[in-house]
Amino acid sequence: MILFFGTRPGKSRSRKLAGIRCPNCSQANTLEGTVTPNFFHLFWIPILKLKTFYFIRCAYCKAAYYQDEFTPEMANSLEE
Repeated sequence: MILFFGTRPGKSRSRKLAGIRCPNCSQANTLEGTVTPNFFHLFWIPILKLKTFYFIRCAYCKAAYYQDEFTPEMANSLEE
């Protein structure tokens, strides 16, 4: 019997973070947050959510921020 299992990312959700300034360039309303869950799958069917990755990128200066680099305003706006 062959068993296909592993991990793979789920569907990403993106949204603009209104009213938040970029820490790098100080431009307002240019940040876009992305949330991507990672699943354990069996036969390409997602079974268990393992971890969720959070990522924010500035459209103006192209600076990228990972979850450990978020300011409190960025984290609160992304959770809403």
